[in-house]
This record gives sequence, C-alpha cells and structure tokens, in this order.
Amino acid sequence: MNKIPFFSVIIPLYNKADYISECLKSALNQNFEDYEIVIVNDGSTDKSVSIVESFSSDKINLFHQKNAGASAARNNGAQFANANYIVFLDADDIWKTNHLSCIKESIDLYPNAGLFANNYHIKHSSNHILPAKINIKTGAKQPFILNDFFKASLNDTAVWTSAAAIEKSKFLKYGMFNPIYLSSQDLDLWIRIALKEPIVFNPKITMIYDKSIDGSLGKFEDNDARFILFNSFLKHEKDNVYLKKYLDLKRYGLALRTKINGETKIHKDTLKTIDFSNLNFKQKTLLKTPSFILKSLNKIRPFIIKNKIYLSLFKS
Repeated sequence: MNKIPFFSVIIPLYNKADYISECLKSALNQNFEDYEIVIVNDGSTDKSVSIVESFSSDKINLFHQKNAGASAARNNGAQFANANYIVFLDADDIWKTNHLSCIKESIDLYPNAGLFANNYHIKHSSNHILPAKINIKTGAKQPFILNDFFKASLNDTAVWTSAAAIEKSKFLKYGMFNPIYLSSQDLDLWIRIALKEPIVFNPKITMIYDKSIDGSLGKFEDNDARFILFNSFLKHEKDNVYLKKYLDLKRYGLALRTKINGETKIHKDTLKTIDFSNLNFKQKTLLKTPSFILKSLNKIRPFIIKNKIYLSLFKS
C-alpha cells in the first residue's frame, strides 16, 4: 500500500506553455519532500501538456478536464488529491525551496487553524519585484494567527492562492471555490473562512506571484460576477468595520476597471455601494478622473510599471 503524502499540490493548467516548466521545477525542488503534485489540465490547446509529460518525476499526477476554468480545475484537483492537506500553485507562479516546509511549520504550531498562508513577493515587471504589502506586525519570525485577516489585507491580501494551504476536509466543508466566479473566487473562499476560523500567517517569503503577465487593469472580465461577489457579505459588513473597508477597496478597483472598460451600469451601481470615507484622496481623485485619461494611463501601463509610476498612481 502506497504511503499517503502529507501535501497534495494542486496546479490548474490552461495554456501556460511559457511558464509551467519553471513552475514545476520549483515545485519539485522543495526541501520538504513528502508531497504529490496534482495537475489538472483545463483543456489546454498549446504545448503545456507535452511539457508536463516531459518531466519524469513520480510525484506528478496529470489529469484532464474540458475547459471549465481555474475554480473547477482546483476543485477537481482536490477530489483527486490523496493527502490530508492541499496546497495551491498556479502554473505561472514560482515557489522557493522552503515553501512547503514553512507551511508545515505553521501546521505543526496551529493544527486546528482554518487556513495557512506564507508571505510572498509580487513580480510587477521583469526588473521590479517587491514584497507584498501586508498590514501585520513587523519583526515576526515565526508563524502567528492573524488578529484580523481583513485589516491585514487592506493593501495586498494576506492570503495569496499560490501561498495558501488548507486541510482537504475543510476545503470540502466550505464548498471549495465557487465556479460561478471567473475571477476573485479565492477572495470569496478566504472571506468565508476568515469569518469563522483563525488564519495562520508565516512571515517568511516563500513564493513569487508573477503579476506582470496578468492582463491590464482594464481587461474585460466577468465584472457582473465581481459585483455580486463584493456585495454577498453585506450582513457581515454591518458589524465588521475592516471587512467593510476591505470590500470597499475591492469595489474601488471594480469601479475603476469598469470606468476604463465603459461598463457604465456596473460602474454606477458599484459607486453606490462604497463608503467613500474608506478611500484615500488619491483613490477618490482617480474615480473622478475622465475615462479617456484612465484609458491612456492603462495603455502605457507596461512602461510606467517598469518606472514604478503605475504603483504609486493606482496603489494606496
């Protein structure tokens, strides 16, 4: 009988031929070795699958599904997983060698927590990599329970998907990722967990989120679903100041995005849901900026990110 691994690493794969090799190498180069890798091919049409098949590691298990999105791929990956703990890794992100050992450290210290997360870097461009801006106590060297996930996540989220782990039974109990959300499905799940259970954060930086290949701020996404998601916790917002502020900042991003896209109805409806006292002067000014100026800024986004201008413009 095969030994059950401690972790199942779930990688959803859709047309990531340029990135999956480095991603897999980072997953296979962990100094904690008791894990399997579950890759769910989400109907890729490029060379992604053949690249995966070129790896000879017996840790890798490759499954296939018709294209249904990242949520469905991750959820199916959990069904295929053999371990009691599942860890997520997107096919265009990179782990450092200590990633799984740091997750294990957190689990050993707080085995009953609802969710585990490591600190991470954000790659904004090829020459611009910064630590995530998380509102936590400085100087911590050991994993600790977040006092308030929402307060900690007012800039960058304290739980990035490729830096997160959860007990498989709890992932199933919470209904996994909601597939109706084409984006931000992780945010939905993290909120649902944070409202009920402690979240453990390891301050050691163990992964790199490559934001440079995400599409522009104004790319068309399912913003109707985003609007529904950001307003699905209204009853909880009434009694949770930082949840309200956290979601208002998400709504600010949605309002800005839909203004750039010309999605007038969602833009106006989103503005009605924001408590503007939760926004700073710069954010309020951007929402009042004519859309043609925002569109122009968005078109030159790659250049201004390289020169660190974009982040100071659009980030608080």
